[in-house]
Amino acid sequence: TRSLSITSVEQPMVEKAQGDKVTLPCTFVLSEEDEGPLDIEWVLIPADNQKKEQIIIMYAVDRIYNHYYAAMTGRMQFTNPDPRSGDGSLDILNLKAADTGTYQCKVKKAPGVQSQKIQLTVLVKPARTKCSVEGSQEIGKDVTLKCASQEGSPLLSYDWRRVSGRQELPATSTLNKNTGELLLKNASQDYSGTYHCVASNRVGTDECSVELNVTPPINTAGIIAGAIIGTLLGLSVLAFLVFCCCKKHREKKYEKEVHHDIREDVPPPKSRSSTARSYIGSNRSSLGSMSPSNMEGYTKTPYSQVPSEDFERPPGQTPTFAPSKVAAPNLSRMGAVPVMIPAQSKDGSIV
Repeated sequence: TRSLSITSVEQPMVEKAQGDKVTLPCTFVLSEEDEGPLDIEWVLIPADNQKKEQIIIMYAVDRIYNHYYAAMTGRMQFTNPDPRSGDGSLDILNLKAADTGTYQCKVKKAPGVQSQKIQLTVLVKPARTKCSVEGSQEIGKDVTLKCASQEGSPLLSYDWRRVSGRQELPATSTLNKNTGELLLKNASQDYSGTYHCVASNRVGTDECSVELNVTPPINTAGIIAGAIIGTLLGLSVLAFLVFCCCKKHREKKYEKEVHHDIREDVPPPKSRSSTARSYIGSNRSSLGSMSPSNMEGYTKTPYSQVPSEDFERPPGQTPTFAPSKVAAPNLSRMGAVPVMIPAQSKDGSIV
């Protein structure tokens, strides 16, 4: 008995690059015995057999249903808007790495049922490829040129070529296509030039370039000696500046101390009159406090011997004072202790 059959060529595996469009084929032919309604389903079979199949898009009862799989909303459609024509192929737009998986097309029209599986692999093109030079670029040294892509699905392959001077690679070079390293042994100035790297996988390529400049060895001894001499000179200049600053600071401090020094242990000078008055006042005070009983031992001091702050008066210029005529009051009536008031005689002595 004849029934529907899928006529599209079976493609067990399809590889596409990320961002591209893919068409998963599913064409079929109906038979006269198939009288039931036509149903077409596309499902995603998970890698884990424990999970259920996920319906992506479906055609049933003359309608298209494409809201089952949110991850592909707006990015999938039937290739033919009318799948009844025998074309149930599926288009997936703007592919993503997460779209990788096994897809199955199921066609049903009772009593006929057919299906076909396709393995889709979404690969990422090489991108953000960078070239670099590792090692000292001196004559006689080993230099390594490195090439690596920051993005890209395995397996990545790398190839180097020279684009300036001699086009071929140096005879001492060794290339590792899997790691992208190009080793140049015992480099010479002839190795200088521009080198180009191409990173590739099954869905795309990416490129980068690097400049190699092989130079004679550097005189490291001269550089070290120059650095030492320069350091010593710098330290000498710095020490001289510090010395000058310290010396200037000390000079300023000394000048400030000389101009503003105030000696607290030296009293201010006294005038001549204040010195004499102070001396006489002290004598009078001591005499006033004495009683008649102790006046006998008191030594009379000539007034001419009173000290002066500035100079001694010459002889013959001693001032004379009239004797005091004030009579002593009756102390017995007052109940006070008699006090002897000194008087000055004509010869200047105190009586």
